[in-house]
Amino acid sequence: MFSARKATVEDAALIQRLASQVWSHTYGHILSAEQLDYMFDMMYSIPSLQHQMGPAGHRYFIASRNGTPCGYVSVEREGEQHFHLQKIYVVPDAQGTGAGRFLMQTALDHVKSLCPDRPCTVELNVNRENKARQFYEHMGYTVVRSGDFPIGNGYYMNDYIMSITI
Repeated sequence: MFSARKATVEDAALIQRLASQVWSHTYGHILSAEQLDYMFDMMYSIPSLQHQMGPAGHRYFIASRNGTPCGYVSVEREGEQHFHLQKIYVVPDAQGTGAGRFLMQTALDHVKSLCPDRPCTVELNVNRENKARQFYEHMGYTVVRSGDFPIGNGYYMNDYIMSITI
């Protein structure tokens, strides 16, 4: 039903298109339209995505459901045994189908392949008003701290930091 593949810089436009399907659906009730536009451009412009997948070293995976792309996940290695789940999004019509669980498992399998003989920690940020927190808790993550992180232009990400050790 689901398949995943590693994304390349050539997939930047596809990731941008998928992001455009989930962005306002996920954050429209939490953030202002101006902040949504600012953050989308900051994170999902083609140059930004190419930088993330290139010099920044983020590993993206694209999930497909019955051959149709339905979501993506991004993992960044931050230390020998420490990783950050940068992004995990599923298009609205694929939510509730197991796509999120599949993407999460894809990311954790990737981390395990880089730490086969020792435990590793994976952290993620989630907006304190985002219902995705319950999904992450269901997947085994716990809140370890919170913060208000400046992202420029006077905007902040008001997030919980969640963690899991695998």
